[in-house]
This record gives sequence, structure tokens and C-alpha cells, in this order.
Amino acid sequence: MRLISILPTLFLLTPSLAADSKPLLPCTIYRTETNAYYDISPIAVQPLVDHKKAHKDDRTESWHARGYDMGTNFTLNFCAPVIETLDTAVGISESLLKNISAFYTWKDKVYSIGQVSTELVFRGRELSLNYTNGSPCDSPSTHDKRKLKHDHDDDDEDDDDDEDKDDDNKKKDDDDKKSDKQKSSKGDDDVRRKSTLISLACDPNLPSGKAHISFVGSSPDQCTYFFRAKTMAACGGVGEPPTGLGAGGVFGVILIIFLAVYLLGGIAYQRTVMHQRGWRQLPNYNVWASIFSILRDIVIILTSSCARLLPRRHGYNQLPGNGRGGRGGGRADDENRLIDQLDEEWDD
Repeated sequence: MRLISILPTLFLLTPSLAADSKPLLPCTIYRTETNAYYDISPIAVQPLVDHKKAHKDDRTESWHARGYDMGTNFTLNFCAPVIETLDTAVGISESLLKNISAFYTWKDKVYSIGQVSTELVFRGRELSLNYTNGSPCDSPSTHDKRKLKHDHDDDDEDDDDDEDKDDDNKKKDDDDKKSDKQKSSKGDDDVRRKSTLISLACDPNLPSGKAHISFVGSSPDQCTYFFRAKTMAACGGVGEPPTGLGAGGVFGVILIIFLAVYLLGGIAYQRTVMHQRGWRQLPNYNVWASIFSILRDIVIILTSSCARLLPRRHGYNQLPGNGRGGRGGGRADDENRLIDQLDEEWDD
């Protein structure tokens, strides 16, 4: 009865073994609804080694997106920091400059719009990548005073207004420096920081490792920036992720559990119900005994056949026969002839 009580434990052990899997690799995600595995690391730009490309098709700079009416362009990377060297960024400490994954330049200042992240997220059917903890956002009071827009036609219409604007810009820059100092003196929890949201779309027509990035827009306070990236890496591949137990491992676990249930359950039945003892406690003992007997006979036949092929010592049984009376008869005649010859020699 104790053996029967062990069986439920074995069934509970199966899902725990199958669920024991390693975490997914960075920049990858597995969607169970469609049984698809996504890996966008092929479009991540890797830094140059000794100012040289590791592979022929590697990029020498990060990805760029045109800002259009924003008055600036954006530089970003996927699941990795930008490979450009940044000496400074507004509101970012020197130790975190190497972790910037997206930024833009405005009035000779670098603004970070997100630190590196390797976690992909599915929101419905949309695959997205989110960067956070960028440069501090403008406060609502100063946001209307400073917008990332410039109209080249206005420069030719009113020169006097331009001079006044230059003076205002200097004052604004001074105010920005004061506000940056105030923001840096506050804790990180009290400061709203810029972030980036990248929507990844499938484009099977693009070559592997290539992407087309477009700027979609920003929030009204220019604190969050939205991009759309088309790439073949976002199409995903059908199959299980390369982590945890594969198909062979799951099959092996199921087979082990089946054999354990068959063996322990059969022994429990033969012992408690059929009152068998010894080897006869095994389930289907007669079947396994006959199989073992057949295998034993096969081994004996094979070993005896191989023994005949081995060279033998020359003796009486190796005398050549004359072919009369069959194989056995010829050998007997030879033996009789040899005995008669020996008898004659003994009489002499």
C-alpha cells in the first residue's frame, strides 16, 4: 500500500521538471498564444573593436530617425547602448552615460530619452521595447517657453524679432541651467524623466539585420517619444524557445514516469492482490521471463557460431575425408585405417 501512495507524487513531479527552465535570453520573447519565438538581437548595433567592424555587414553607427517638425534627429539602438561616445547629457550622471540607448541633440546639448533595456513586451499583438530614465522632463511652466520647433521662413521675415528672440533664448538658457541644477539636487523619485517607446513591426522584405525606423511623435509635454521600427527580426519564428526542456527532454520525463508507474503499480498489484513473492512480483513476469529466455538462446547460438570460426588444433578429427559415406562416414573410415596401421606396426 505504501507503493500506491507514492504514485501521486510521481505525477506531481512531472510538471515541476518540465517547468524548470532557464530564463529567456536578453532581447528575446516567447508568445505562447502563437507558439512564436522572437529575437531582435540581430538589429542591435555592436560597438567597434579597435575601430574595426567585427563582420562585413556590421554598422559603424547607431540607428537614426528623422524628427521632421521636431527640429532635430534621433539616435537610438536596440537592446544595447548607442555606440557613439557621449561626453555629457542633460541630467545624466557620468557613470550612466554609457547606458544611454536613445538621445537627441538640441542647441548643442545632448538629451537622453532612455537607458538601455533588453526586455521585450507584448501589448496585445504589438511587440514593443521601452526605454526609461532619460533626461529630466521640462516642467509644465517652462515647456511652453521651449519647444523643439524652428521655422526657417521666420528667419527672413523679421530681423528685429530675431534679435529679441536671441535675448530671450539667452535668458531661457540661464533659466534652464538653474532648473537643471534644481532637478539634480532633488531625488530621482521627484523628477519626471524622458522615455522612449519603440513599436516593432514585421517586414519580411527587409534583409536580416536591417531595420527601417521612423519617428511617430511625442507626448504634449515632450517627455515620451514614440518610434516604429520595421524589421524581419520582429516576424518571429515558430517553435519552442531555446531554454528549458526540449521535445526530447519532455518525452524522456514522460517515459520515466510511465515506467515508474508501470513497475511500482505492477509490483503493488502482484504483491497485495495476487500474493506473489520474489521475482514473480514483477508485472507480466511470464512475458518478461520468456523474452529473457529467447534472448539467452540467441546469445548462445551466436557465441557457438563464432566459436566455429576460430582456428582449431590439428588432430585426428582434422584428417581429410575421401567423401564416401558422407562427411561422418569418411572421417570414421580414416580413423579405422589409422588404427589398423598402428596395430600392424605394433605386431611387427
